[in-house]
Parts: sequence; C-alpha cells; structure tokens
Amino acid sequence: MQPSKKRITAGSLAVALLVILGVMQSQLQSASTADSTAVVAPSFQVDPFWPKPLPNHWITGNAIGVAVDDRDHVFMVHRDQEEIFLSGGREIGLAAGVSDCCSPAPPILEFDPQGNLVNAWGGPSDEYTWPASNHGIEVAANGNIWIGGNGSGDSHVLVFTRDGEFIAEYGEPGNSTDSNSTEHFGRVAEIAIDREANEAYIADGYLNRRVVVLNASTGAFKRFWGAYGNTPQDDDLTYDPSQPLPQQFIGPVHCAEPSLDGLVYVCDREADRIQVFRTDGTFVREKQILPQTLAQGSVWDIAFSKDEEQKYIYLADGQNHRVHIIERETLDVLTTFGDGGRAPGLFFAVHSIATDSKGNIYTTETYDGRRLQKFSYQGLRAVTSENSGPAWPIDKL
Repeated sequence: MQPSKKRITAGSLAVALLVILGVMQSQLQSASTADSTAVVAPSFQVDPFWPKPLPNHWITGNAIGVAVDDRDHVFMVHRDQEEIFLSGGREIGLAAGVSDCCSPAPPILEFDPQGNLVNAWGGPSDEYTWPASNHGIEVAANGNIWIGGNGSGDSHVLVFTRDGEFIAEYGEPGNSTDSNSTEHFGRVAEIAIDREANEAYIADGYLNRRVVVLNASTGAFKRFWGAYGNTPQDDDLTYDPSQPLPQQFIGPVHCAEPSLDGLVYVCDREADRIQVFRTDGTFVREKQILPQTLAQGSVWDIAFSKDEEQKYIYLADGQNHRVHIIERETLDVLTTFGDGGRAPGLFFAVHSIATDSKGNIYTTETYDGRRLQKFSYQGLRAVTSENSGPAWPIDKL
C-alpha cells in the first residue's frame, strides 16, 4: 500500500503545482494588462547641486527667463538685482558698504551642462536700448540670443551673439499700446523661434494682446493675431471664472511656442488658458488649467518633451507654484510636481521653463524666488497622484 500512497501524493502535488502556476500566470497577465492601461508620465528629480555657486560674490535678481542651446548650455536672464542694494539694506548684509557680500551678477548668465558658469554679459549700452525690465530669452539655431522686456518703454526686442555682441534691435523703443502695429511691440513677454520656418514668435505681451511672427533673419513683421485668431483689440479685460471666456486675450500673452508639427501654443496667463493655433493664426482649440486661479493666473510658460512627437507639455504655473505635466494631444493634466517653498524642488513663482536634449527640465523663479533649478529626467513612470510634491528621491522624503 505504501507505493500506492506515494503515487497518490506525488500526483496530488503535481495537480496542486499546476493550479498554483495557473493562478500565478493569471495574476501576471492581469498585472501586465493593468500596467499597459496605467497612466504614465515623465518623472523628474531635482538636482540640488546644479548650477554651481556663482563667482565674484555675485547674486541674481528675479530669474525671469531660461533657454537651452544645441550644446545643452543653459542661458538665463534675470533683473532687478540692483534693487537689493538700493533698498537701504532690506536684506541684511547686502546693502552697499555694509559688508563684503555681495554684488549684482550681469543680467545674462550662461552655464555648461555641468552647471559651471561659462559666460556673463549684458546691460545698458550706447549701441542699443537695454530693456527697462528684462523679460524672456531665446536661443536661435545659429546661437544668437534674443531677449524682450516688459518695462516702461519696452516696445522692442534685442538680438545678440551668444557672447553678447549686439546684432539687431527690432521695433521702436518708447511706444505704448497698439496691438495692430507693424512697427513696434507692447512689452514683450517671451520669444520662441521656429527653426524650420526661420520665424520668431513674439508673445506680445504685457500691453499688447497678440502673437506676432517675424522673419528671424531680418526682423520684418509677417503676421499677427489675437485670441481665437481674431483681430486683436486693446480693451482692458478682467478674468471672472463664472463668466464666458472673452474673445480677446486677457493677458499678459506670456508665451507663444511653436511645436514640430505646425501648431503654436499660446499662454493667456491670467485667463488660465492655453490656446492652440496653426502657424497662420487659425484657432484650433483651448484648455483652461485650474480655472479658479485668480491674481496672476496659472499658465505662465510652456516647454515640450524631447521625444519626436513632443508628446508632453511642461507648464510653469507661478501662481500655484508647480509644474504641470500635460498630454499634448488632449491638453489633459496628467500630474504635477513642486509646491510653494524654498527647498530644492519647491518653487516661489516659477516663471519660465525649458528642456535640454536629454529631456531634463530647467526652471526660473521670479520675485523673491530668484533662482534657476534643474530637474533630471527619470523616464516614464505610472502616475500615482495628482501632485507628486517636491521632485526629491523617494528615499530622501
């Protein structure tokens, strides 16, 4: 009888193993199916050691613009750095003559991929009219640097070599509002260049309420449009979330970013909306982001992911102190990172955003934020929360 019992036991074990393996396979298949349908989005980790400290006891003011060139060199523009020294020592130890620290850095700073400062330049000159309030920076395909300004009389843009040699001034300084002018601008917020078409897109701006397209070689006006592709008007508008969205930009028109597939994404900041156009100004669609946001609005600046399809939009939201990760096709927010604060990975008025060839994100913070941060790309990961908070390593939280 013993051999028979052994055979029965062995057979039972075999059946049991087959059942277990079948259950495991079913669970694996279910997990695989769940994974294939899970929402995924790019993930990032703040690099608290980038950039490296500035030399010469330099400090920065409001960090108002950021751009990346073909070498993955990062250019930032900042402003109001001298306010600290003119404010009677508002910040202890920084007033002139009080201590050995500090001095204002030049307004344009260039960093290499390792975070080393490799160049610094800019400021007033007899050759051109420096903006009363620097705002926005872009790098053209040939390496030239474009900047705008949103201060009083800033109705022009400037072009320099990457080393700060003056090239051109487009528009006439000193003019006021005229959203149908072909001679000047109205406090330009941002500039973006379509390399394929050799066109510069001007987010115009803080006084005017339009997008302007220039020939990037000559600065000649080519076309312009307002919200929904309408002829722009200069009426003062305010945003009320309970009312229908107006047919004109409320403003400031804070960005106008062309994509690789012939669309242009426009930030109507205080209306909390992204409007999408074809490059000829034909309206395509719009989407509001956190439409209950008042004050300065939620839509400040846009950068695209570096895959060929530019599948994702990264949206800087300075009022809510975060970066939204958006699916470009639907304009749906997948997740966000950041929060209000001073620590690495947090924000105080995140203002501008750019990406390098590796997919890393760079942000600047205006007002008392006054800094440039790098967020290293970590690949695609399943979305587990609406807001992931500071982009820190998990083991450090």
